[in-house]
Amino acid sequence: MAGRESSPQGLDSREPVRACTGRATQEMRSTRISSQTLSAAAFSADGRRRWLILDRDGVINHDRAAYVRSPADWHPIAGALAAIARLHRAGFGLAVATNQSGVGRGYFDLPTLNAIHAKMLAAVAAAGGRLDALAYCPHAPDAHCACRKPKPGLLLRLMDECGFVPADAVMIGDAARDIEAARAAGMPAIAVGERADVLAKTHAVPGFPTLAAAADWLLEDHWPC
Repeated sequence: MAGRESSPQGLDSREPVRACTGRATQEMRSTRISSQTLSAAAFSADGRRRWLILDRDGVINHDRAAYVRSPADWHPIAGALAAIARLHRAGFGLAVATNQSGVGRGYFDLPTLNAIHAKMLAAVAAAGGRLDALAYCPHAPDAHCACRKPKPGLLLRLMDECGFVPADAVMIGDAARDIEAARAAGMPAIAVGERADVLAKTHAVPGFPTLAAAADWLLEDHWPC
């Protein structure tokens, strides 16, 4: 997957986005989506493409207390890959914004992280989906960087690189930091996963047990405020 990546030495947070193929009009041409599969739910009232920003661990794949340290540790959550495929076919732009402090903590290196992401992207493609962009923060919490959620750096970079505005995007995550990053970036959020009910109450956002359930809701032409 072509694109820029952070330096293993400097862990350069200025370039956290990989493989965003460009502005919305270019995205629609490059994804080769059949017009027969497009859904009005994937577009704003004035025709702008909507974007879904997904956290990785706990949303697409199972999280691990000991970190996803290798491709062998990466296992998709049931229904997640099919949900991404359905959302892609409907016309949504799809990106990932993920904290990966295991790099900064020394648990694994950037080539290993890239290999994990290569496995994820291949699995998504095999299910008929596509992730248009991937942004990650490799820093440990004590680095005090601008990209680690709940700071909005990853989301702001995705907006800049992929050409969408906050009103046309939703962050989908399984932790308070995802919702807080979304709000700091000016966009709404959806909670999914085991803590979704709690997050829905404490942060006043829609909550669903899985990404698949959230996709059902979005494809019914719902959009969080």
